[in-house]
Formats: sequence, structure tokens, C-alpha cells
Amino acid sequence: MLNINKTQKDSTLTLALEGRLDTVTSPELDEVVKEALDGVTELVFDFTELQYISSAGLRVLLSAQKKMAKQGSMKILHVNETIMEIFEVTGFSEILTIEQ
Repeated sequence: MLNINKTQKDSTLTLALEGRLDTVTSPELDEVVKEALDGVTELVFDFTELQYISSAGLRVLLSAQKKMAKQGSMKILHVNETIMEIFEVTGFSEILTIEQ
């Protein structure tokens, strides 16, 4: 299960994710990201409550990163140890902006 809490302030959109970002839940996040990016210059993912991410979730992040590279910036906050390890093993830690 995945909860997506969306907060927009001016041109900054924050998506706080809670639960698991996997094959079942990633299409929902992909849809939210695609619909919400008009006029957004900074996209922030808050992973404070995210417990797990699968390759399907990584694809959504990569897609969002590509789109935001054209119109602004994207960063990921509060990544737990398990997810950080996945980012490091897959090389995503090199291409994403991750702040603790």
C-alpha cells in the first residue's frame, strides 16, 4: 500500500510517500507525477515514511527526474538505510539528488 501526500507551495511540489513503492503502487505515483508537474520548477520527494522501493518505483523516479531536468530540479529527502542501499547498488545515488 502507498499513501501519497501532495503539497504545493508556489512552484514547489512536495510528494510525501508512505508505505511501499512497488509494482502494484508505482503506476499510481507515475500518474500523480504526470498530472501534477505543470508549472512546477522544484519537485521534492519526502521518503520519511517510505519503507520499500522496487525497480518499478525506480523507473517512476527516473521518469520524473528526466522531466524535471527540462523544467527545474528534483530532490529526494529523508531516505532510510534500506532504500539508500538500493539507490547505491543501482547507481541511482549518482543520478538523483538525495538529501538526508
